Amino acid sequence: MKPAILTFALFLTLGCSAFAQTAATTSGSTVSGSPAPTPEPAATPFKRLDADKRFKRYVNSMFGPFSLARAVAAAGLSTATNSPEEWGPHWEGFGKRFASNMGRSIIKNTMIYGLDEAFKYDSYFHRSQRRDASSRFFNAVISPVTARSETGKRVFGFPRVFSTYASSVIVAETWYPGRTWKDGLRNGTFTLGINAGYNLIKEFIWKK
Repeated sequence: MKPAILTFALFLTLGCSAFAQTAATTSGSTVSGSPAPTPEPAATPFKRLDADKRFKRYVNSMFGPFSLARAVAAAGLSTATNSPEEWGPHWEGFGKRFASNMGRSIIKNTMIYGLDEAFKYDSYFHRSQRRDASSRFFNAVISPVTARSETGKRVFGFPRVFSTYASSVIVAETWYPGRTWKDGLRNGTFTLGINAGYNLIKEFIWKK
């Protein structure tokens, strides 16, 4: 867990640094009388995906290459640190951790998909259409707790927030050893923070 926390903190620091540099550059240009920056192109209107693409995205969120790789990596890290201890630091423990990660992913993403469909929301991450560092940083860190309505308006993202906490509590109260719903709530909060870290990677580094 510590490496993940450190990674998240690093990206937050990088984002803050980029924001500070952008602000300093803007301030310097104003004082020196430099020409104003070129206006950004008009933003493309938000368009919700059609039903087939939304379903494919839902399946990919659980069984896509990136999702499977993330589950494997998380299971490997937990096995290396032997967390939880009850599952042991060997291949059998790795298998249990991987199955646990996949189980939580299926529960969480199924809840998100169902709530998004019911309320016509889009809870998935979309890169900022503004290219300045501060807008991109804000978009990345706020996206885990926001969603887009059918018209593209940013709203409170209760489908992802509820599903993240609910799936963590279900896992803690069912198959995860020695855990309670309180541990599930803590893990849900940690997961939302990790999501913000992933979003920063997508916003500033991984452009696919």
